[in-house]
Amino acid sequence: MSGLFISFEGIDGAGKSTHIAALAQALEAQGREVILTREPGGTPLAEALRSMVLNDPMDALTESLLVFAARRDHIVRVIEPALSQGKVVVCDRFTDATFAYQGAGREFDWDVLKTLEAWVQGGGLANAAKSVLQPDLTLWFDLPASVAAQRLAGARVPDKFESQPGAFFEKVSAGYGRRHDESPARFARIDANQNPEAVWQSVLHAVRSKGLLP
Repeated sequence: MSGLFISFEGIDGAGKSTHIAALAQALEAQGREVILTREPGGTPLAEALRSMVLNDPMDALTESLLVFAARRDHIVRVIEPALSQGKVVVCDRFTDATFAYQGAGREFDWDVLKTLEAWVQGGGLANAAKSVLQPDLTLWFDLPASVAAQRLAGARVPDKFESQPGAFFEKVSAGYGRRHDESPARFARIDANQNPEAVWQSVLHAVRSKGLLP
């Protein structure tokens, strides 16, 4: 079997984490070996960088560089080896989150992020002909920022992103929309403003319509 790469995206509070494990179980029931991972994170180095990005004050360029450094280590050590072995990688956020949070939320230069994306996911300048690694399917949990804020209220101690005002998350949502419009064939928009069972059915429909699950 060929490797399969699925990412889950959405603003904080969208509810995507609830369904990641369920999808992994559904894929495992079909005989696939599944690697559950997350970004930033997935390796010891990337997890250390994650802690810095989520908690330490820094500007948008520094955030972006740290996130892409974590991503490079994650790709080299986890994602690409798993895909080459025919495994399924299910990732809680990938590069779309960087464009949404740093690009749209922080209003950082979209074109600079595109360059970093090509370097980190395409193997750098020495491998310019190599295609840029992207998920086979991205499940975007789309939820109004106001609803997400209600879900997060009092749930846990917020990190520096979760504590941002509603206007920030409205920009992040718009950033996800822009990424969706740039790669509509890769994205499946999930209406996350439904009850959990309806959301799960939407996830199953999206995965099945891509032929990734019977």
